[in-house]
Amino acid sequence: MAELATIARPYAEALFKSASADLNGTSVWLDEIAGIAAERQIQLFADNPKVTNQQVFDLVSGVAQVALSEAAKNFLRTVIENGRLSALTEIASQFRALVNVQGGTSDATVYSAFPIDADALQGVSETLEKRFGRKLNLSVEQQPDLIGGIRVVVGDEVLDTSVKARLEQMKVALSA
Repeated sequence: MAELATIARPYAEALFKSASADLNGTSVWLDEIAGIAAERQIQLFADNPKVTNQQVFDLVSGVAQVALSEAAKNFLRTVIENGRLSALTEIASQFRALVNVQGGTSDATVYSAFPIDADALQGVSETLEKRFGRKLNLSVEQQPDLIGGIRVVVGDEVLDTSVKARLEQMKVALSA
């Protein structure tokens, strides 16, 4: 959603500038509170006109599994007071993009039909970094409907070597 991205951009940029000394630590707590804010029940609670900003802040900060620094608390208060809690997921996404640009890396999601052990993931990581020409921050998600193989998403690029994709290609070729 373009509007949400436009709303989130100044928050992400300001946070990036202010947190330049500890980008990794900031990423941890930002991802945590963004995940909390993305929950439907939290959104409904925050949108209730009878609920105060302090109550929303107390709920989100109370649910957080990581200890929030004063900077994190101030950021969260600002977001809540400005009615932008629903933009926190996009703020976190844009913040990660800024961190990645600075570090010359990209986020990548590997979808696999089966669990991938650490050794295999290391090999996949090295191969993908050569293929995409940059350092990748990999996350793995299991998707049994792929049948076998993997599907990799890096930004807007997709590399699909799954059995499901190959079957779809064969289906298109046979029906043409």
